[in-house]
Amino acid sequence: MITALDSSVLLDVFGADPVYGARSQQALRSAIAQGRLVACEVVWAEVAGFFASPADTCAAMERLGVDFSAITLETALEASKAWKTYRKQGGKRTRVAADFLIGAHALSQADRLLTRDQGFYRSYFKRLSVLDPT
Repeated sequence: MITALDSSVLLDVFGADPVYGARSQQALRSAIAQGRLVACEVVWAEVAGFFASPADTCAAMERLGVDFSAITLETALEASKAWKTYRKQGGKRTRVAADFLIGAHALSQADRLLTRDQGFYRSYFKRLSVLDPT
């Protein structure tokens, strides 16, 4: 079982979020017990902003057992379909393309997505299995 991770869950853990930190940490433990954890370059870039250096980012992700999983061309094109649907439905620009790339990556290159932003992903990636730590 491959679980793709969203930035929200990782930042809950790395930042010891008082509301979601423990639940996200438990969800990560459960996911790793069932298989592999991956994060695409978008998530790595978002999470890296939390750390002092790229080396610190890599060390933290390695401690959690998170593998880097690059987005393929097919995945990027899948994300563009969801982005177009969102815009055609009058979507405001509060969502950026990064969210669509994360969702498409999980759909195409993993078995499920661990995120706290379940409603968005379920709306635009109907076939995606979404786990919510909350």
